[in-house]
Amino acid sequence: MKQFFQQFCNDVITLDPSIRFVGVADEHGLLVSTSERKDLKPLLNLEETQQYAITAATRQYTRIRWQNLLGKIDYTCSHYDKLLRATIPLTDKNNHLSYVIIFTFDVETTNFHEIIMKKIIPLINRNSKQFVRP
Repeated sequence: MKQFFQQFCNDVITLDPSIRFVGVADEHGLLVSTSERKDLKPLLNLEETQQYAITAATRQYTRIRWQNLLGKIDYTCSHYDKLLRATIPLTDKNNHLSYVIIFTFDVETTNFHEIIMKKIIPLINRNSKQFVRP
């Protein structure tokens, strides 16, 4: 699975030049794989990125409980001064969190919704069987 997750992250990075970073975290927020744009100067170090992943997974638990009433979450996004950060929760058929995809965009990216909906989510959907836990 590690090889699949690494290839997935590498594939996401190539989808659009505005994507800075992508990571896959398990339901506990532990990063299983990451990739970043070539020659990127990261704003967070590895420990800070890991802490963010844990926080992102925790937040998703509070959000997915509303999916039965509001519908499936496509993604959540935060706009910071220095970047855009997005999260896609991946849940199983019972609405339990399996993985969290976290990624960042350059702050000036205006078409992030289109990138997520037309490039990233289709890639996730093509690989959905790999993201399902037994």
